[in-house]
Amino acid sequence: MLDYFLSEEQSLMVATARELAERKILPVRARYDEEERFPHEIFRAIAEADLAGVYIPEEYGGSAGGSPIMNMCLVTEELSKICGGIALSFASSALGALPILIAGDEEQKRRWLPRMAAGALGAFAITEADAGSDPVAMRTLAVRDGDGYVLNGTKMFITNGGEAEIYSVLAMTDREKGARGASCFVVEKGAPGFGFGRKESKMGIRASATRELIFQDCRLPAANRLGREGSGFMTAMKTFDSSRPGVGSQALGIAAGALALAIGYARERKQFGRPIISNQGLQWMLADMATQVEAARALIYATARWIDAGAKRPTMASAMSKCFASDVAMRVTIDAIQVFGGVGYSKEYPIEKYARDAKITQIYEGTNQIQRDEIALALIREAARK
Repeated sequence: MLDYFLSEEQSLMVATARELAERKILPVRARYDEEERFPHEIFRAIAEADLAGVYIPEEYGGSAGGSPIMNMCLVTEELSKICGGIALSFASSALGALPILIAGDEEQKRRWLPRMAAGALGAFAITEADAGSDPVAMRTLAVRDGDGYVLNGTKMFITNGGEAEIYSVLAMTDREKGARGASCFVVEKGAPGFGFGRKESKMGIRASATRELIFQDCRLPAANRLGREGSGFMTAMKTFDSSRPGVGSQALGIAAGALALAIGYARERKQFGRPIISNQGLQWMLADMATQVEAARALIYATARWIDAGAKRPTMASAMSKCFASDVAMRVTIDAIQVFGGVGYSKEYPIEKYARDAKITQIYEGTNQIQRDEIALALIREAARK
């Protein structure tokens, strides 16, 4: 692995996350996956280890230290090396906090961010049945009523849904304006008219809760709106620009964990009287896997640092890091199963779970087809300026 010149604080953060993952997550990951059990106990341990707020500024109870996105990526990667599903509780909480960090005023930041830094789970709600890759097609409506708003509608596939305490929710305040008619609101669990529907049973990331959110005449004060009315779509796009390297880090961690398992198995497994890692064909496979993992890590870290440095339009790099790393995760985990052979297809070994967990990283927070659209559009705009 290359030396990425992490600060002393970041090196300690990585070591803490790695130790926590090996001590707390490794012994229970199979059971949590099998039972589709949400890892409340582990997220509490994450908070107790002062990792829940690594992306939140110090003035709001966190420890971002000027590197919020890089810190988020580092912790997500380490946790995902052991279990991508359990790690998602941390990563999705960060996703829920980002709209507050991006568009919240001082009072709003002081109201919600210290709670999240202390371990209150967050979530981000944008997806609907007819509004996945096309968020402008949202039907959830927020109608102004006196000094507040009334929300009605349904969100689906919401990570941390039902388990989170603080939700950043996108809703239309003026459908006729299209993208300029969306606004972002913070809705707390327990708000009147806010409830939960179906919990999804999934192929992978089964320790992560994915639920439907239901708003039925959910009344919110105007103070719960983030930014000006109509700025919600821009807030969402800025959120994804910052969060997609985090998805890339989840994919990276899954790929790195799968590679480590494959190397360990190849050293121990013997065929024809010698370890299978002595076979050149398998060595080349491992070499390709390792090269892809390191290339993904370099792209993600560079993108995260660029965002932390104040990049104004990181959309292309953010899309590249998410798209490339998630494609790497699928290739590496499938190749890792091949290294294990027949037993890799069995639940007796954990490697099959890595492939199941990896697949979703190519889908959520914008499918990889949408990421390629974003990259191509950025290239076209750049060429037009020359």
